[in-house]
Amino acid sequence: MSNYRARVTTAAVTGPLVVCAALIPFRDGFANANAALLLVLVAVAVATAGLRSAGIVAALSSAVWFDLFLAPPYFRLTIDRRDDLEMTVLLVLIGAAVTQLAIWGRRQQARASRQKGYLDGVLTTSVAVAAGSSTAELIDQVRAQLIAVLRIDGCRFVPGSTTARGPLLSHDGTVTRGSHELKVERDGLPTNAEIELPVQYAGRTRGRFLLTAATRITRPDLEQRLVAVALAAQVGAALASPAELEQPSG
Repeated sequence: MSNYRARVTTAAVTGPLVVCAALIPFRDGFANANAALLLVLVAVAVATAGLRSAGIVAALSSAVWFDLFLAPPYFRLTIDRRDDLEMTVLLVLIGAAVTQLAIWGRRQQARASRQKGYLDGVLTTSVAVAAGSSTAELIDQVRAQLIAVLRIDGCRFVPGSTTARGPLLSHDGTVTRGSHELKVERDGLPTNAEIELPVQYAGRTRGRFLLTAATRITRPDLEQRLVAVALAAQVGAALASPAELEQPSG
């Protein structure tokens, strides 16, 4: 990641430099407004890498090289014309704004991709249940999906209806320890105890997944936790008897 950041930051500095240097032979007949648009495009290209700091560097670099090479007096960090001064300030502001928008867009795209992955996981498990896959295979599949969705270290399944003793991931996505609700998105999942995710069907507990987040702080949001509950419910349905499955819900 550090090498990637270094390469993007280098591009943020040298990209505007190359553009401005290339425009030096044409600066007398090339409007500075058009040059500014080209520099904004460079800032956008850098911003798509997803690093806010690199986007800001690209905006500042664009302003500096524009001032040195394209705004008279040339090769001095001085601007005599008001239009060029305004253009320089706008370069910084627009570059910073575009960077923020690009990063927001990447986050929305990543969120949509994650949501699709969660849905695919639930659907895959549903298909496995409908296809009559063995309970052991289904549990292993859900274990792997829980680790991926919650970004935890490990997960194991324990059959039976033993009452929860440690932190509990409830059906509504909340995580509690006793009567105290934990702020998962702020503090992360507990790392000093296994978190119990009940496997239930028709009001009966069929077992529980024990989730381990011992080596790192992970902060799954409510959506991720609800996906985990849905996955556990699929196992609960698989463990139910045929007679229970035939009974109408409610």
